[in-house]
Amino acid sequence: MMQIKDVSVFYESKKEKVEALRHISFKAENDDICAIIGPSGCGKTTLLNVLSGIIKNYEGKVLLNAEELNPHIHKIGFIPQNFGLLPWKTVKKNCLLPFKIRGEIVEKETVEKMDLMMKRLNINEFQNRFPSELSGGQKQRVSIVRTFLMKPDLLLMDEAFSALDAIIREEAQELFLEIWNENKMTTFFVTHSIDEALYMGKKIIVMSNTPGEIIEVIDNNLFNNKNYKIDKDYSKLFSHIKNLIRRGWNK
Repeated sequence: MMQIKDVSVFYESKKEKVEALRHISFKAENDDICAIIGPSGCGKTTLLNVLSGIIKNYEGKVLLNAEELNPHIHKIGFIPQNFGLLPWKTVKKNCLLPFKIRGEIVEKETVEKMDLMMKRLNINEFQNRFPSELSGGQKQRVSIVRTFLMKPDLLLMDEAFSALDAIIREEAQELFLEIWNENKMTTFFVTHSIDEALYMGKKIIVMSNTPGEIIEVIDNNLFNNKNYKIDKDYSKLFSHIKNLIRRGWNK
């Protein structure tokens, strides 16, 4: 279980002290995937940086399975908007990079699992190619393989699908959820898309304008429903989230 308890973040400059996040508190179970949505500049990425361990100077507590979150102890997977692949390493070496960084031996089972996931995602033939030789959708699938291969305790994504064209984005979302459902882990992803939040978010965390506060946490019954747009609850939930974001912007 992930527990965020009364977390606030301040940025200091020579002239002033700016509050980026204010009293953020919520819980996520080990099989929760949480969408974080809100107005631009509301602190969504700041919150992700707290959870990743990039931001260490904050008030409050962040606990994973009752232990204080520590990137040196816990495995934290991260899929950024640009997919985070090293351009000078092949697809295979990019996928195995987390093991090298942590000084872990790559077992035969790990390589077999990598091959299996790559076949399922239709990128197995690209193992010896470099990222510059791949399309955006192929890079996204490589980043998915790399992340799930390391079996993270916590998975974070910062608008990981926004750089893809609409049709490819929908396909990437479906493929991601297929792999996620077989390897469930606590997951947080930042998005500006209400539709993406409704399809991919088991819980939807709606934040206000700066300083970022949680307006509402929604238990989403449209999660992982490929036909969510024709569900009777779609229009109501979409409008509700849109109104929450507007209210948060005018806070």
